[in-house]
Amino acid sequence: MGPDTGDDAAVWQIDADRALVSTADFITPVVDEARTWGRVAAANSVSDIYAMGGRPLFALNLVGWNKDELPTELLGELLAGGQDIATAGGFVVAGGHTIDDPEPKYGMAVTGEVHPDRILTNAGLRAGQDLVLTKPLGIGVLTTAIKADLASPDEAAGAVESMIRLNDVGSRLAVDAGVTGCTDVTGFGLLGHLGRMSVESDVRCNVDFDAIPFLPGAVAHARSGVMPGGSRRNWEWGVELLDAGDRDELDQLLFADAQTSGGLIFGVDPARSGDVLAGLADTGHTAAVIGSTVASDGQPGITLR
Repeated sequence: MGPDTGDDAAVWQIDADRALVSTADFITPVVDEARTWGRVAAANSVSDIYAMGGRPLFALNLVGWNKDELPTELLGELLAGGQDIATAGGFVVAGGHTIDDPEPKYGMAVTGEVHPDRILTNAGLRAGQDLVLTKPLGIGVLTTAIKADLASPDEAAGAVESMIRLNDVGSRLAVDAGVTGCTDVTGFGLLGHLGRMSVESDVRCNVDFDAIPFLPGAVAHARSGVMPGGSRRNWEWGVELLDAGDRDELDQLLFADAQTSGGLIFGVDPARSGDVLAGLADTGHTAAVIGSTVASDGQPGITLR
């Protein structure tokens, strides 16, 4: 199954100045430490609010828990991680629901608000824009390496730091720069999400592979054979939208790397992209202009250079 044709959120306009945005997501553990997993899952859950230019207001915890094998104290640590992200994002955890589940899962249903005239969508790219990516790729490779005990402590720490970083700054900078087309890069990878954006926006995206930032260690692990199955499924789904030129299969799979709590990808006027990158750099982001958009001429998709 390919990416959704719209953002993974629903929007209801309240009045001329306010609309509600609602989304839900949950994941299985990507790291061993419960509080860290809670932070990652919560950051991942709230990401769709930011991807639509919104501000989160409140959330409900969604938990699947194996009470026969996992102690209640561990659940407390998990929920504390979620609260850490809520505090950082300035929203309230108003309750939640827990079910018995042989495989633990955690996430949130999040409600936020956005101005109806400033909603970002995956159909909002326009020809002649720069494409800004706000976080490095490589989470899929690195979490696979972590589970196989192949990642170094620094590599694992870099992956966690990226996953728990909120997309609030990128969202605010995008809205301030007049962006209309944006999505977050999550399970379908940059290939899947940007490919779907190109179709919905009816543009062609020219991407410079060498301009894409990757987390430390991700490319080296991929070259040694560490690759999540989800990345190959992403590639198989999106390859029809991809003109890969002379980029080999490894580069294409890295481009399709399945992300957890990835960054934002959006199109911005080239006159504003420098300010956007400066704002991201000032707040500790590793962001880059990775390409540009052109008219589709009836062939939306991605050209990888």
